[in-house]
Amino acid sequence: MYPFFLVAHLLAAIAFIGTLFFEVVIWHRARQPLTEIAQVTADQAIALRSRKVLHGVVLLLYGAGIGLAWQYRGALSQPLASSFGTLLSLKILLALSIIGHYLLLAYWLTHGRLTATRASWIRRSILGHMVLIVILAKAMFYWHG
Repeated sequence: MYPFFLVAHLLAAIAFIGTLFFEVVIWHRARQPLTEIAQVTADQAIALRSRKVLHGVVLLLYGAGIGLAWQYRGALSQPLASSFGTLLSLKILLALSIIGHYLLLAYWLTHGRLTATRASWIRRSILGHMVLIVILAKAMFYWHG
């Protein structure tokens, strides 16, 4: 099952990070010359489509991630015993922090407190977390000690 989990996890990570990269780096600037009505309309359409697509992507990403982590449960039982275990533990903590970000986002949405500034901050923070996770994922297999 490991190869299946690995490929599923990688493809879901690509989709998730690609979506955030588009929203933070490309769309944030591309929308500026549009009229406010066009910005709002496009923002709503992108947000609606992103939510629909990302729900499945996130389930696949985290589900496959749990399957992969299970393979390394020995290293996770003593995370400070090896650099691999430490880096994997940090990666998992960052992934859990992303879940926390989405819970905060859901709270802001349901209580009418999501502002454009907060939405931008949360997207940037999640993208930053994901970039760190990718770096840690590569480092786990190259930094030994």
